[in-house]
Amino acid sequence: MSKRSERPAPSETAPRMLDVAERLAQTRGFNGFSYADIAAEMRLTKASLHYHFATKADLGAALIVRYAKRFDEALAQIESPDAQQVLRKYVRLYESVLVRDRMCLCGMLAAEYSTLPSSMQSALRQFFDMNETWLAATLERGRAHGHLPFNGSALEAARTLTAGLEGAMLLARSYEEPGRFTAIASHLLAAFGILPVSLTGSSRSPQRPKRSQAAAR
Repeated sequence: MSKRSERPAPSETAPRMLDVAERLAQTRGFNGFSYADIAAEMRLTKASLHYHFATKADLGAALIVRYAKRFDEALAQIESPDAQQVLRKYVRLYESVLVRDRMCLCGMLAAEYSTLPSSMQSALRQFFDMNETWLAATLERGRAHGHLPFNGSALEAARTLTAGLEGAMLLARSYEEPGRFTAIASHLLAAFGILPVSLTGSSRSPQRPKRSQAAAR
């Protein structure tokens, strides 16, 4: 197969570009890759990439918007009258990213917040606001139904849980031990009366996948 035939069709370039950029941002950080990295992987010129996203700031903002949309769709899929089950599935959303040797995109970008363009900073805050609002409503509903015993503001509890999960991902990735995330997440859930359980549905901690050369760079 020739290199030309391996190149994405024009209509597929933008989505494919976002896919590549998202993976690079989740593994290296937004400041850890350039258009040259994307162009090399896609076998395209940098000029052709700038046609779809004129600047890296445009690309970054589009990444967050797409990620937020997908996360919102994932939250809709785990809705259930059983608030405890919803929280378990919520934690699995984070775990499913970590076991692929990636970080939550917005968690990774938050670590670089001060260096990001203002358009990305705004989109990033909107993502966390959306996440916290949904989680607070879920917690309040669970408490009202007697499923989630906790004290204080539901919004503060939501912020604590979100911060704890994002931090647990960072520590687990630093040690290359996803099991650390599972242990920390179980303790976080215990604060809401949810007994520590294997979040992956087995008694074993998730195994760390072998890191690709691209992810290790």
